[in-house]
Amino acid sequence: MAAQLIDGKALAQQVRDRLAQESAELLAKKGIAPGLATILVGDDPASHVYVKNKQKACEMAGIYVDDHKLPASTSQADLLALIEKKNTDPKIHGILVQLPLPKHIDSKVILEAVSPLKDADGFHPYNFGRLVEGHPVFEACTPKGVIKMIESAGVTIEGKRAVVVGRSNIVGKPLALMLLQRNATVTICHSKTKDLPAVCREADLLLVAIGKAKFVTAEMVREGAVVIDVGTNKTPEGKLCGDVDFEPVKQKAGWISPVPGGVGPMTIAMLLENTVESAKRAAGMK
Repeated sequence: MAAQLIDGKALAQQVRDRLAQESAELLAKKGIAPGLATILVGDDPASHVYVKNKQKACEMAGIYVDDHKLPASTSQADLLALIEKKNTDPKIHGILVQLPLPKHIDSKVILEAVSPLKDADGFHPYNFGRLVEGHPVFEACTPKGVIKMIESAGVTIEGKRAVVVGRSNIVGKPLALMLLQRNATVTICHSKTKDLPAVCREADLLLVAIGKAKFVTAEMVREGAVVIDVGTNKTPEGKLCGDVDFEPVKQKAGWISPVPGGVGPMTIAMLLENTVESAKRAAGMK
């Protein structure tokens, strides 16, 4: 029997609808519209598409967008000055610096310059540290979306064996911490893991984020497991695919997320949720 689909696109629409109501309530009660500053440096075509999609989603959720498109020649000092200006702007509740940045700009320095109280991406070391101790302010958007997707399937995380394939600071590590806080037993796998297929087969929850097309095969998946595919890759034919070999794995898993239409829309939805939550905190409503 084929796995049930976890439709990230439909779930993201539900989140946006709820956030639109919360934004309207915030505006009516406090006269505050949630505000997100988007900062894009350079001409990377994919980045322009990503930012445009995020801005469109913001408008649908009642979030004010403060858009900044800067030339690739922008200096690190000028970018830091803009971020500091947004840090102190009361109309802005979230700041998004789209990656990658041009090579002459240090991404680490830039991301650490964003105020932890406006870090809608959840990348700041302060927020990562708060996540480690179990008291997060902002949670990183992609792993936060993954958790919502698991919960939307009616699957209880507590007591489950979770295997996270990938240990990036953006997905793998924060996702493992979020699962741990929800009382899963968590294993993080990476390129040095011995007998990776055997470890994956132990998973009730298999979360894959490594950036290798169709890497996880049906032989690596436990019967009835929940499989969430965070990867986005292009086939030689130019089609999008995930890190999971979708069709064969679908015949074995209990639940599975597609690519596209899975984690991607939920990542954007969580960026919006973080921004609205920040605005509510600033207004004393959270």
